[in-house]
Amino acid sequence: MFGKKAGTEELEAFYPIRPECVAEIPKTRFKPRAGKTLSARRWQAAFSETGCLDIAKVLRRIQRGGIHPSIKGLVWEFLLGCYNPNSTLEDRNQLRQQRRERYSMWKTECQNMVSVIGSGNFITTPIITDDGQPIEVEGCRVTSAVSDKKVAQWMLILHQIGLDVVRTDRALAFYEDKANQAKLWDVLSIYSWVDDDIGYVQGMNDICSPMVILLENEADAFWCFERAMRRLRENFRCSTTSIGVQSQLGTLSQVIKTVDPQLHKHLEDLDGGEYLFAFRMLMVLFRREFSFVDALYLWEVRGKIPFISSKSDVISLREFKVMWAMEYNPNIFWLYEQPNGASDSNSGQLNQKMLKQYGKFQRKNMETGCADKNNALAVFLVASVLETKNKQILKEAKGLDDVVSILGDITGNLDAKKACQEALKLQNKYLKKAKRP
Repeated sequence: MFGKKAGTEELEAFYPIRPECVAEIPKTRFKPRAGKTLSARRWQAAFSETGCLDIAKVLRRIQRGGIHPSIKGLVWEFLLGCYNPNSTLEDRNQLRQQRRERYSMWKTECQNMVSVIGSGNFITTPIITDDGQPIEVEGCRVTSAVSDKKVAQWMLILHQIGLDVVRTDRALAFYEDKANQAKLWDVLSIYSWVDDDIGYVQGMNDICSPMVILLENEADAFWCFERAMRRLRENFRCSTTSIGVQSQLGTLSQVIKTVDPQLHKHLEDLDGGEYLFAFRMLMVLFRREFSFVDALYLWEVRGKIPFISSKSDVISLREFKVMWAMEYNPNIFWLYEQPNGASDSNSGQLNQKMLKQYGKFQRKNMETGCADKNNALAVFLVASVLETKNKQILKEAKGLDDVVSILGDITGNLDAKKACQEALKLQNKYLKKAKRP
């Protein structure tokens, strides 16, 4: 529970900052608001006697005022599709246990290959050479040369995961404990073993860190991250000829060309027509542009988009909820769990009652027939940032370095309440103009 006076101090108590880093982290203006924020009491009240969740009610509450930190991890599991809202408590407990056992099996498999996994420690130096020969590393044992290609590729990346873990959310007191860093390393290492198609790419640590902090059980954190990666894994698929967010960058280009031809032309003249300057923002959902607390609220609602305000030098988080609730699809659990992608929803035309179970942004896409994954709200988020910096880019940008510099100034200068309004306006504007012949 929280009262009307609950504010910054209460919020920061959930994610304490290391004393030496306090001056570096901008203060958030977000305050859990009684009557609007999804509280623990309202969360519990949204379940039936058998444990089924009224997801429509929860989405409305999140979209109005976000999620209270005390229940954030539990709610994220539903928003990310770990659990079906129509399941009972007994169903979920059984599924949770099955997943924990599966994770334990994978962890044991990895531990048998690299002994440091699960030990509370992690590595930051290579443990095998490029040709698979073991390298002696303190606390880690690789007994013989590695000839299996999959195993070798996995082992070669483990130290890079460790280096990234050390750099992850360093300002948070949570990671002063090496055991918590090791927990993050274990989850990322095991994920890279299980998903050998993508493996590990820098930036995944930024996506995984909140799950490790919010969910005490390591296996639960893994499955929450795994579900998040179902949405994001293509962002991390890179090759010599393409980058993971290429299709989204293409959509971003089309959006700006449609809603602001002058800005698009200027960017093209600067050789920025491929919008590669937005690569990082899309890849890790603005995780690097914001503090830990800001990013959590950015991800949660996905539909209320940050808006740059030249008059403010502090991020207002009251309605800074952009990612998941607004794009929520009630079929997400079944799309993930069923081999054929089957849904338990009725087929045929969606009625209004069914549409209420979708997030606001996704509902708009469903109604207009524009439910393309490349039209993800993150694209409109970047577009809104570009639009609010329109005049400055047109006036001051003489090259791509200037564009990058201008966009780099967004940290601490976002008015999220305006962002909500402007991003949805931008989506509507784009959809209307895109339909014109």
